[in-house]
Amino acid sequence: MAVKTHTWISLWFLLTTPIIFWDAGYAFMRPRSMEGGDLHWIWAPYSIYQNIDLVYGVPALERGDGFINAQSLLSVIETLMNVAYVYTAHVADWSPAPLIGFAAATMTLSKTVLYWLQEYYCNYCAVGHNSLRDLIVYWIIPNGFWLLLPTLILIQMSKDLAADLHLAQKARVKVASGKSS
Repeated sequence: MAVKTHTWISLWFLLTTPIIFWDAGYAFMRPRSMEGGDLHWIWAPYSIYQNIDLVYGVPALERGDGFINAQSLLSVIETLMNVAYVYTAHVADWSPAPLIGFAAATMTLSKTVLYWLQEYYCNYCAVGHNSLRDLIVYWIIPNGFWLLLPTLILIQMSKDLAADLHLAQKARVKVASGKSS
């Protein structure tokens, strides 16, 4: 039986790959990637973002805050899992592929929730200085996609995995009842 796939999930995994690698590259290459750095041209939009989310900015770098790099390393792992899901589901047609996608989406959602909770528990220490408009436009909306889409992916993949498990259980019962006759 072929792996059940959903185009929108595979597209999300593929389209976010360069975005995540670009973001991780910014974090790992600081201070060279930051405004004034020799590689900043690659990450020019971050001249705005490093002032919106101070985790990406100079103060966090100067105090040796490792959260952004730790989060970026997990993002790289999660993205490799996203690509592995797409490959194993669409190319290799490997039946356990949805487990990889499910685990990757769980990582994305958990990491994003942690990022938001960090802000809540530190009294919005990295984004609380923004106007409401800037906070919504530059932080809540863009980061909200990383909450919404992984949640929807987890819902869909949960349904698919549960259906596969129910089908396997029925087949197991049918085989078992055939042997006992």
